[in-house]
Parts: sequence; structure tokens; C-alpha cells
Amino acid sequence: MTLSRPNGDLGDRIQRSSVTTEVARRLLDYVRSGRVSPGERLPSERQLAADLGVGRSAVREALAALDMLGVVATRQGSGSFFSADASSMLPQTIEWGLMLGDRHTVDLVEARSQIEIVLAGLAAERAETADIEELTRLVAEMESSIGDDAQLVDADLRFHLHLATTAGNSVLAEVLRGIQALLRVWIARGLTVDDDQAHNTVDEHRAILAGVAAKDRDAARAGMSEHMESAAGRLYKALAAHQPNGDDATAASWSAG
Repeated sequence: MTLSRPNGDLGDRIQRSSVTTEVARRLLDYVRSGRVSPGERLPSERQLAADLGVGRSAVREALAALDMLGVVATRQGSGSFFSADASSMLPQTIEWGLMLGDRHTVDLVEARSQIEIVLAGLAAERAETADIEELTRLVAEMESSIGDDAQLVDADLRFHLHLATTAGNSVLAEVLRGIQALLRVWIARGLTVDDDQAHNTVDEHRAILAGVAAKDRDAARAGMSEHMESAAGRLYKALAAHQPNGDDATAASWSAG
């Protein structure tokens, strides 16, 4: 395998000041490309540095960060290897993309928000009694799970997936199911900041449920819109606390869209 610049795999030589962040971004993009096999060896630090036009220290720091996330595995004396295939690494690569302010990943956040709003409106129009009962049960489960991060995240995710099914649009529901990795990362990062935030998100879900139960399309959409805006704020607040290299420009890019 070659990731050399002449083959176009990593793009042009890096000119940006935040070189460690940009090296990690390029490697992440390559992982997402689907051209990587599990266990495949990366070029040496020296080769990557030459291809990208950066110092070896920047390459070393980027590889260390990706090693921590499980994207690569560094073996002393042997080099760095991609540790798994792109699909199994999707949650890690999405989280890293969010932390880097990666445009593709930030676009996923925006797309998810718009899809959820549409689905909430359709669910209000089409919900059956059994659907409302299940959504009610899931909100109650979320509330009783405050303090248990894993259970809370799971109940929150199942609420959104059931709402998508209730909406009765198989295409939109499949799109949402297709980005479950994003949903889980988003919820896990944003929902568990503290117990107050958890209570807030339960209240937001209760407002969505109220709109659906009342068959009020506008209320359900408004509730989901408020939830998406609030949840995105929680997500970025949580990620900012773990921002690599203290890259303030990346955090600014989130709010700028």
C-alpha cells in the first residue's frame, strides 16, 4: 500500500499552521475512503512527513492521537497499522471527525437535525396508539436511567429510531438508521455532560412526544427543532473540552457551520 502524495491519496502538501490536526484529518479521510484493509501497515513516519511536507513530530503526534482512539495501532519497532476496517471503526472516526471540526462529519450533524425534524412531523400525522405508548415508555425509561450513562444513551437512541419508524417513511427511516454511529456518539457525548443536562434532554423528548401524541405536526417539529439545537450545543460543549491541540479555530468552525 502507498499513501504517497503523487498518488493523490493524502492530497496536497500541508500548508496550515495546525499541522498535527491536519495530519490526523488526512489519515482519517483515508480510513473513511474504504480503501484500507484491517492490519494494513502505514508508511513510515519519515515517508508520511515527506509526502505531507511536515515535520516528523507532527506525524508522530497525529498517529499517537489516532492510536488512542483505536484507529491505528503502533507497534514498537514495527510501525503503525490500521487496526480495523472502516465500518467497525465508524463511531471512533465520527467522534474524531467531530473533534477536528471535519466538514463531512459536521455536515452529518446538520443533516441529522433536518431529517429528525421532518420525521417528527410525519410521526405526529401517522402515529398509532401503540407507537405513542412505546414512545411514552422510552421517555420514562430515559428519566429512570439518569445516572446510568449507558442505559440512558440506549433509551434515547431507541426513542429516535422508533420515532423514525412511526413516521412511516421507509427512506428517511433507513437514512437515520444508517447514521446510528453518529447518533450514538452524539448522544453519548452530549447527553452525559451532567445530570442537569440529562434532565433537560428528557424534558425535550417529552415535548416531542406531546406533539406526536396530540397529532400536532407543528408542535412535534418545533419540539424536535429545539431538541436538535440544544443537543448540538451540548455535543460541541462536550467535545470542546477534549479539543486536540487546543485548536480554538476548530471550535469556532462548528458554530460557523
